[in-house]
Amino acid sequence: MINLAVIELKDIVKYLIKITITIVTVIALTKFFSSFKTKLNIDKNSFLSCLDIEIPSIKLAKNKEENIQANIQAKKPLKMALDIELGVLSSVENEEKVVESPKEESKEETEEIKEAETGLNTEVIENNVPEKYTSEYNGVKIRNETDIKLTKEMLTPNVNVNTKNIVIYHTHTCESYTPTEKYSYKASGNFRTLDINYSVARVGTELTKYMQHYGYNVIHDTTLYDYPSYSESYDRSLKAVAKILQENENTDVLFDIHRDAIGDSSYAPTVKIGDDEVAQLMFVIGSNGGGSEHDNWNENLKLAIKIQEKANELYPGLFKPIILRNSRYNQQLAKGASIIEVGATGNTMEQCLNSMKYLSKVLSEVLV
Repeated sequence: MINLAVIELKDIVKYLIKITITIVTVIALTKFFSSFKTKLNIDKNSFLSCLDIEIPSIKLAKNKEENIQANIQAKKPLKMALDIELGVLSSVENEEKVVESPKEESKEETEEIKEAETGLNTEVIENNVPEKYTSEYNGVKIRNETDIKLTKEMLTPNVNVNTKNIVIYHTHTCESYTPTEKYSYKASGNFRTLDINYSVARVGTELTKYMQHYGYNVIHDTTLYDYPSYSESYDRSLKAVAKILQENENTDVLFDIHRDAIGDSSYAPTVKIGDDEVAQLMFVIGSNGGGSEHDNWNENLKLAIKIQEKANELYPGLFKPIILRNSRYNQQLAKGASIIEVGATGNTMEQCLNSMKYLSKVLSEVLV
C-alpha cells in the first residue's frame, strides 16, 4: 500500500514568502554593515585622514574667532585715537577762532614799522572835560586825590628801573572804544567786548609791536581778567602778574593798559600830532594813602613823571595830568608800575593805535 502526502498550494506559498523575507533581510543587513564599516573607517590611515581634515577646520575656526576679537580690540584704540585727534583738532580750531585777527590787522602787521617822527606840530583838541591838577613839576601836572603832602623831593624823577623786561597787561581787558568801519565789533556791554582784537588788548598789542621794534623784551598778557566778574578783576590780575614776575626776574616795568571809564561817546580826549589824530594818555598812580602797604608808590610816581617830562618835550599834550589815588591797583608789585589810560569811550581804535606809536618813541628815550 503506498502512502501519499498531500501538500496544499497555500502552504507552498507561505513557505516561499518566508524564504523571500529572510533573503531580503539578510541582504539588507549585509549592505547596512558594509556601509557602516565604510563610514567608520576605523583603520589607522583612515583615522589620521580624519584628523587631517578636522584639525585644520578647528584651527581655521579658531583663527577666525581670534581675528574677530583682534578686530574688535583694534577698533577700540583706533576709535580712542580718532576721538583724541578730533578733539585736538576741535580745540585748535576754537583757539584759532579766539585769537584770529581781522584781515585789516594782518595787513598792518606785515607792513614795515614806521617810528614816530619828532619835531612835529602838536595841538590839543578841545573837549568838554576841564583839566584839573593840584601840583606841578617841570611842566608835568599832577592831580593829587590823596591826603599825602607831595614835596619837591617826592616829585623829582631821580629813579632808575631795570628794563630787561617790560610787562603789558590789562586788568579791564574788555574795555573798548567807539566803533568805526574798520574796527566794528560785537559788544558784550557798554563799550566793552570779549574780542581782544577790538579792546584795549589790541592797543597793548600795538605797543608791544613798537617796543619790540626798539629792542625791548615785552611780555604781553591778554587774559580777560574782568570777565565774567568785573569786581574781582584786580584780584585775578594780581595773581597772574605776580606769577609772571616770579618767572621773569629783574622786571620792574609794568604797564596796565586801560581806557578812561567815562561811559559815553561824548568824551574823546585827542591831540593832533602832525597829521595824526592821537588819543590822549593819562597815568593813574596808586599809593598807600588808603592804609594798604605800598612801598613802591613814590618810585612809581617818579617814573611816571620822568616819562611824561620827556613826552612834554617831544609831543606836548600827549599826556593829561597824572592822577594820584589811594588805591594800590596792584602797583605794589614793582617800582616801575602804573596804569596808562589810553583815550576814552569817545575815541576810536585808530586814534588809540596812533598813541602807541608816539608813546613807544617816548619810552625808548626814557627806558635806557
